[in-house]
Amino acid sequence: MGWPPAAQSDPSFKAHVGADTDTALVEALCVTPGNVHDGRAGGGALPEAPGEVYADSAYRGPIFGAAVAARGGTPRIVQTGTWGRPGDDTLRKLHRWNYAIHRVRCRIEKIFGTWKRSYGLRRVR
Repeated sequence: MGWPPAAQSDPSFKAHVGADTDTALVEALCVTPGNVHDGRAGGGALPEAPGEVYADSAYRGPIFGAAVAARGGTPRIVQTGTWGRPGDDTLRKLHRWNYAIHRVRCRIEKIFGTWKRSYGLRRVR
């Protein structure tokens, strides 16, 4: 018999973190089942007055954007592609948009690295 048994489902979870971009201190945390889409659950990790909210492309969509706007914030979400015509600098604009977001998000990703390295949470996404 293989492991895990086929009859059992994998009880996975995701952590959605709202952290201060300057200090990298966690301000809000939301844990959801692994099968819940990030864009639907990420609003639970928003602080009261979020300001600019930096997120990866999994948080694209109207649900998360509306949750950020409802708290008075501005979503800054990584874009994976964009439409454009040849010669109108579409790709350059996409890289410039994402570069500004990645410069902030890299500080927050260190939180997950610390959890995995120091607290044994290797399976955290």
